[in-house]
Amino acid sequence: MVPFRIFIVEDDKWYGELLHYHLSLNPENEVEIFTSGAECIKNLYKKPAAITLDYSLPDMKGADVLKRIKETNPDLPVVMISGQEDISTAISLLKEGAYDYIVKNDETKDRLWRIMKNIRDSLQLKKENLLLKEELVKKYEVNNVIIGNSPAIRQIFNLIEKASKSNISVSITGETGTGKELVARALHYNSHRSKFPFVAINVGAIPKELIESELFGHEKGSFTGANTRRIGKFEEANKGTIFLDEICELDINLQSKLLRVLQEKEITRVGSNTAVKIDARVVVATHKNLAEETRLGNFREDLYYRLLGLPIKLPPLRDRGNDILLLAKYIADSFCTENNRNPITFSIDAQKKLMEYTWPGNVRQLKAIIELAITMSNESIITASDITFDEAKAAPNFFSDDLSLDDYTLKIIHHYLNKYDQNVVLAAKALKIGKSTIYRLLKNNPEIKI
Repeated sequence: MVPFRIFIVEDDKWYGELLHYHLSLNPENEVEIFTSGAECIKNLYKKPAAITLDYSLPDMKGADVLKRIKETNPDLPVVMISGQEDISTAISLLKEGAYDYIVKNDETKDRLWRIMKNIRDSLQLKKENLLLKEELVKKYEVNNVIIGNSPAIRQIFNLIEKASKSNISVSITGETGTGKELVARALHYNSHRSKFPFVAINVGAIPKELIESELFGHEKGSFTGANTRRIGKFEEANKGTIFLDEICELDINLQSKLLRVLQEKEITRVGSNTAVKIDARVVVATHKNLAEETRLGNFREDLYYRLLGLPIKLPPLRDRGNDILLLAKYIADSFCTENNRNPITFSIDAQKKLMEYTWPGNVRQLKAIIELAITMSNESIITASDITFDEAKAAPNFFSDDLSLDDYTLKIIHHYLNKYDQNVVLAAKALKIGKSTIYRLLKNNPEIKI
């Protein structure tokens, strides 16, 4: 066990020995006495965990010693001990960074014991938090977050590595279920901001009338229900990363405020006139085509260029080849470990079935299907019959009704727009037709909505 090193700076030999004896009753403490300020400063290389500092020393003022200590280590807790109860002096020293101020009396020993315990507990908590953050960083190493070896995924690895080395804004696009938030977390935890907060918010999930307060915070009384001051997501993410998912859903009127925040690097809480400086990296994501939304007038062009930064387009699962099997195995192994089950494998016919499916729900759908298959199976191997797909998005039975060719065409267009979450570009690509054809059909048939 690493000892808890305490420096006692006290020119009264008897009192110093008294404090030394009392603090040494805890075997975890390693206590050393110094009789002058200069001697203490000279030995700071020993890296004490805490210092008790007499206010009146023969060679230096206690305030000056405190200042020198804080210049060397601003976070080092220093407990000032004085023979006089001077409130103005105590306040001045606390402002200079003293951890506490104690007057010499009969209660000094016990109070100092409690203070040292609090300091020790606080340091232990900081160490535990640091370990948790290190584990989190390791968890979100790129290879641990994104499973795959296809050319498309190797390109994503490359882009994440490049983006992690700078503060450039990043815009992530891809179909629902492709792992946009995982990529955002990987960016954060592999960057120099990893020890600071990662704050995620789904813009589309917040009611329009609350989104400004959610992003920028509000002051007490700024609107009905604002009973206390609230810090917004941008302030929470200070020095870290803010992830704005489904950014296309942001109200057009609020887009101008977001643009100003990004330009000025400051926010103003609702109900306040005071600007608050913020330093947060911005990562945005959408399953829509952001450029197309800008062209249609649904998204501000100036904000689009501000957010575009380094674009990362996540490939759909159906375009990732053998990554499907790699992901299936990873999901199965993780699920079996979490549920104390023996490892499970996939039969050849099961692998073939997984590879032939189009995966409209992408990785999220794959995870749900694999976990269900394992839960329902009593065997150590998953067969094709164990794998069932949600047919809700399957192609409709086109011959169940007698329709005209135009009606069938509209039905096909409608199906592919639903399949690709109303993304006209992807639907046109899948159908091998031009976007203008789809727009013309939409114009002539307003019942089909994007």
